[in-house]
Amino acid sequence: MADVLHLFVATGHRKPMREMEEVIAVVDRGFDGCTHGRPGSSRQVLLMDSETLADLRVDYGAVRENVTTRGLVLGELRPGDRLRLGEALLQVTKPCAPCPRMDEIRPGLQKEIDGRRGMMCRVLHGGRIRRGDAIDVEDAETSSACSPSETKGATV
Repeated sequence: MADVLHLFVATGHRKPMREMEEVIAVVDRGFDGCTHGRPGSSRQVLLMDSETLADLRVDYGAVRENVTTRGLVLGELRPGDRLRLGEALLQVTKPCAPCPRMDEIRPGLQKEIDGRRGMMCRVLHGGRIRRGDAIDVEDAETSSACSPSETKGATV
């Protein structure tokens, strides 16, 4: 079973990520209080798995992920797949390409983490996410499209 191991928000660009016990996911925005969330963006929430971080010997939050997962094989997710984390529903948009900032963590990390930096998501349905919440996956082929009421009008 997959679950949420850690939660992080960025309080400013290039500032350290702040670890949280719980966050509020906001429809079509990202996490409340996170400077990286943007309406309409495909890059609202970054998921990274703890197994890859351990393999690369990188601390939780160092690659600026919002959610550190445990037991979720991110490489098996496809754009359109939906993930339920606590009260929130996220949709996978694309893999996260490693940027040159990875080499600031450790020289050579950008190359090492290529193809393994996690998955970007957008928030379809807002709500509270807590550390320890289960992560349920609905693949794109079996999940129906979100109704407008799931993606519009709600601020949480």
